[in-house]
Amino acid sequence: MTFPGRLLAIDYGLKVIGLAVCDPTGLIARPLRTLERASKRVDFAQIDALIVEQEIVGVIVGLPESPPEITGYTQADRVRLWAGRLAAAIRVPVYLWNERYSSQEAEDLLAAAGRDQPDRVDAAAAAVILQSFLDALRDEGFPWPDPVESAEN
Repeated sequence: MTFPGRLLAIDYGLKVIGLAVCDPTGLIARPLRTLERASKRVDFAQIDALIVEQEIVGVIVGLPESPPEITGYTQADRVRLWAGRLAAAIRVPVYLWNERYSSQEAEDLLAAAGRDQPDRVDAAAAAVILQSFLDALRDEGFPWPDPVESAEN
């Protein structure tokens, strides 16, 4: 199977969204930019514009894992709801992918490369999420996850 094309990864945050893209062959992920949160309507419109501009065929949203002992509303629940609303607002499928330790790994990679730490590592964390997804598909034989079902905005 050939890779379907460029993907956009999202590191969801309450104030900032980190964005990353991969090449059309799905080999390498790279940070793209951060998006300051405004409103769902504005955020989704900006993401949809990036989808057109970057010729994106799918969106990968990082899903934080919640410890099993937490029984209330979690960040994972918030991300699932947001991803469903995003899926209803954009033109390509949305997938969830485990983002465990992506921000810490992004900081470690930047430090190992001798790069100054930016104020925010959200775009680099999105690249870590996307690279993890790409590596799992290619190297570990993971199947594509089911797309997120659209939810009402």
